[in-house]
Amino acid sequence: MSEPTQEAAYATFAAAAWKRHYGLATLLTGDAHRAEELLQDCLVKLYVRWRRVADGDPDAYLKRMLVNGNVSWWRRRRRELLTEAPERLDARSSSPREPDDELRRALLALPRQQRAVVVLRHYADMTEAAAAELLGCSVGTVKSQHSRAMKRLRSTLALPQTEEITR
Repeated sequence: MSEPTQEAAYATFAAAAWKRHYGLATLLTGDAHRAEELLQDCLVKLYVRWRRVADGDPDAYLKRMLVNGNVSWWRRRRRELLTEAPERLDARSSSPREPDDELRRALLALPRQQRAVVVLRHYADMTEAAAAELLGCSVGTVKSQHSRAMKRLRSTLALPQTEEITR
């Protein structure tokens, strides 16, 4: 493909990918601003690699970049800083809270890896094997992290241990 055609293909992909992957980035990071930053960084890095990636599966490549970028961000900080900013915003506004707000706060309270597993398994609808490959760990680790996360979510949300959590 010629250079203008490559750039047009990338621009089309990036516009569509923003809509598809913003929710995933938000759930991975737990913060809308951080999600935008992560997605922008990944799309810039993808642009540099576009010639090699375009013929394959750029969506899968971008998902991997999002997960890896989020993990790198956490590793640089050495500890997780969870804020209650969504609650403070809700307390100041007169509008009623969204029904998913409680679930979102419960997800934010999970450790980073458990949150990533839950988001990939339930939001991105990935299999255990696909999530393990994307996270760079074993299927057993995904299963154990998922089990711990679901137990913690059920406890936090005061749900019976057999009730399924839906998005």
